[in-house]
This record gives sequence, C-alpha cells and structure tokens, in this order.
Amino acid sequence: MSDMIRMSRRRLLASGGKAAVLVAAAGIAPKFIRPSRAYAADALAPGMIGGPTGFDGSERYQYGPDTPEGRAIEAAKAMKGAGKAPAKIVLGLSDGSIGQLTQPFPAGAPSIKDLWEKETGIPLEIVGVPNGQEFTKTMQDISTKGGAYDIYAVEWNRLGDLAETGGILKLDDFVAQYKPEWDDPERGYVDGAKGVSLLNQYRGSTYGVSLDGDFQTWVYRTDLFGDAAEKKAFSDKHGYELAPPKTWKQHDEIAAFFHRPDKGLFGSTDLRNQGWGYTNWYQRYVSMASPNQFLFDDTGRPLINSQQGIAAVNEYIASLAHHSPDAISWGWPEQYGNFAKGGAAMTCAFSNLPKFLDNAGNKDSAVTGKIGSMLPPGREIDGKLISRSVLWLNLSASVSSQAKNPEACYLFLQWLGSSRIYAWMTANPGGYFDPFRLSDFSDPLVRQTYHAYHMDVVRETVARTVPTINYPGATAFHNALDENLVAALTKAKTAEQAMADTEVEWKKIARRTGEEKLLEAIKTNKEAWPTVLDPVS
Repeated sequence: MSDMIRMSRRRLLASGGKAAVLVAAAGIAPKFIRPSRAYAADALAPGMIGGPTGFDGSERYQYGPDTPEGRAIEAAKAMKGAGKAPAKIVLGLSDGSIGQLTQPFPAGAPSIKDLWEKETGIPLEIVGVPNGQEFTKTMQDISTKGGAYDIYAVEWNRLGDLAETGGILKLDDFVAQYKPEWDDPERGYVDGAKGVSLLNQYRGSTYGVSLDGDFQTWVYRTDLFGDAAEKKAFSDKHGYELAPPKTWKQHDEIAAFFHRPDKGLFGSTDLRNQGWGYTNWYQRYVSMASPNQFLFDDTGRPLINSQQGIAAVNEYIASLAHHSPDAISWGWPEQYGNFAKGGAAMTCAFSNLPKFLDNAGNKDSAVTGKIGSMLPPGREIDGKLISRSVLWLNLSASVSSQAKNPEACYLFLQWLGSSRIYAWMTANPGGYFDPFRLSDFSDPLVRQTYHAYHMDVVRETVARTVPTINYPGATAFHNALDENLVAALTKAKTAEQAMADTEVEWKKIARRTGEEKLLEAIKTNKEAWPTVLDPVS
C-alpha cells in the first residue's frame, strides 16, 4: 500500500495521540476517559521491586524479581552498575504513539519513559518518525548503515522483509535467557504459542516484540438492533430474529435491511478502499474452509485463483450495495466520522472505535451508549461456524543490528511489552497502542478506557484472527491483491480475472523473493492461524 494510504490513520494522531488531533479529520471531538481515583502513597507494595506508584491501583502494574519485568529491570540495573550499559537507547517511534510513553497516566503516575530511566539509570531517547513512514525510515537506516536508531518500531508484517536484510537481530538467545513469558496462560498472548508466532516471529525465530493490537473488530448499533419495530419488520421479512449476524449471509441480509441512504443510514461500512479494504476481503475468503481457507498450499502454490477466491470477490463486490456510494474512497477517518453521526448499522474497525465514540465526553458522537461488539461473521461448514477476523498494521519493535548494546535494547522491549507495563501503557489515551494480551482484557483500567463489553469480544476476536502475509515480499503481495480487488470493485475486471491476475503476480513475486525461502515462511506462518470452531446455534 502507498505511504499516503498508510498515513491516514496515523496522521490523525501525529500530536502524540491527543484527542482533538485524532478526531479533527473525522469531524468529531471526544474526550478520553480519565478515571477519578484516590491516589495511593508513593511506595511499592510488599515484595515488589519496581513499577509505577502514585495512583490507586498502581500495585497491579508493579512487579517482583521473578517476573518478566523484574528480570529485565534487574539485568539492566546490573549492566548499569557494571559500567556496561549504553549511554542511551534510541527508539525510533511513530509520532502518534509517543504520548503513551511520555505522558503520565492516570493523574499522579509517572510516565513510562520516566519510570524506565529512574529504575535502570539508562536514558531513553525517543525519536519521532513521521506517521506512515516507519518502514521507509527503517530501510534507509539499514541500507545506509546510518545507525540512527537502536530500536525500530515497524508494522509487524514487515518482520520478514527486515530480517532478510540482516538489519534486525534474531532475539532467540535473549528470549531464552530472560524468559518474557509471552505464552503465559493467564497473562500472555491469546492462543499462547500460536499468538507469539503470529506477532513476534518469522520463520520460527523471534525478531520482534509486539506493541499493538490492531485486530479488526466488528461493532453494531444496539439502538437499531434492539428497536421493537425494527425487530418485527426484520423477522416478518426474513423469518428469523434480528440479532448481531453470525454468518455472512445474515450480515448481508441485515445490512440490506438497514440500508436507507435517503435517511442517512448505510447497512455496513467495513472499508472497501485501496490500502484498507482488502482486509475485509480476507475475512470473507479465509472463512470458506475449515479450519481456514489458506492463501497458499504447502508447496507454496497460491490458492486465491479458485472457487473460494472468486466467490469472496463476488461477495465483496455485491456488498457495495449496502455501503456509501463513495465507499471505494472511504478510509478510516470517513468511516469513524460516519459512525459517530449514527450513519451505519454495522462496521468493522480497529478496536479503539468504542474508546473514541462511546464516550460521554464526546459531545459530537450520536452513538454514545449505543454501541455493541460482535464476533466477525462466518460460515457454517460441517456443522461448525468458521468465524475469522484479520490482523492489520500493528506495530512491532525490533533491535537494530547496528544497536550499540543489543541486550539492553531487548531488556527494554521485554519490560515494555510485558503484561503489567503494557496494560498500564495501553490504557493511556496518549497514543494508539491497543490491547491484545489476556492481561489487558482483564485489566480494570483498560476495561474502563475501552469498555468492558468491548474487551470481552476483542479477546475472542483475537482468538479467531488470521495473519495477513508477513513474510518477505509482504508489501508486493498485498499491493497485487489490493490493486486487483479495486479493479473488480470498479468493474474494470471480473472477479475471475482479478484472481487470475493476482495469482500471476504472486508467482512472479515468489520467484523474485526466492521460492525456497518463501516456502519455509509460509509453513511457519500457518502455525499462527486459528483453529477455533464455534457451535452453530
């Protein structure tokens, strides 16, 4: 996708995540939730060696010595005491996410940056990277051997491209030594080892530490779905009760039922534009087989030029009937702005939509108190429901091969990405790092910021999420798919031609990239695909 397309979400957050900047392009102005608390004393709880203090509940984010955070902090302190610590760690970070590390939250708390520096004595220098240019800036630093950053923060599906350049380090030895416990069954990643493979690994090795949760999540208008007259009219027409759709067939029928453009209401506004829309094609395609309809077979042959791929494209085209007439040009700002005005019955968005729009402080949102969350629609196959979502964007942090002290960089990332510190950080409205760990979904501060009803559904959505392509050539693969889907939407190509042309391009990309290398990546990528099968009710 182009940098301009990828910038649209993040440009809104370029001031460090302040609400006024975030919503300016969407025409809304929410105020973030800031809990009212009685502040705790500035002291650690018994047995704790570190963590934030100064606010009620701060003990939830403190840690003992035998925790991932504690091990990272103790090792960094020992490094500093022995005179082996770096003079500073330089982190290249998107402008829109800096606030979550530099702005104290909640009132009375220190910032993430200040806490790290206080506990370890190692300064953290955060260099803002223009939103949407993370990969470009990283590749420039790698190719020129500029050494401007010790840590890069780039979209997770670029790990393969970066690893193959030799520009980022394999972190397996550090993981073995310091035990980040990402697969902990209570506090770790959803799906344990599968989740770790999905977010942090390439070809079976760890190259990144996830710092985001961009799992695409479905929301709907509870006021419309709960209206007695609407329920009766829908039941009379379709013979079943109006409720959040479980299948794509139900979704399309409900979207058509609510589609009333003359009254300012669209049926469903999951995106269709270039650079964003293909993630919604993915959801339809991957749910066409049990447990998943894969993109490639075990020999590396593309599977999209098939009955399933063509059917998904035809559904994708047909769905324009319940979208805005301008759907092909809509991005995230238009989608959020429309939903805030009550302009859609359903949509699929980043998990932060309720945080921004279901907010009593947002005077311009017409849907406050009227948003519900639902699992992605799916398909009934062999007596089970195959419900799948997709991961898109999602920043991951990697250690540069030019880093002056790679071990110290890893220790910082283990600390930042571990359950206690990450939950505290993602609850902070100063940026757009979203929750994704089991500990996030159960954390009171996160649940207050994102809403309890939403966090439970996001947790279950993560368990049903397939990865987009995250091996070498990821951008080229996605661009080929993206361009052909847009051609199908605009009727420049038939669904059959779009998938045939995508297959041709994918085979060319595979040859350029190296088919043997790709085959290994495809096989390890499959380890991250979900196996959840839901009962048909």
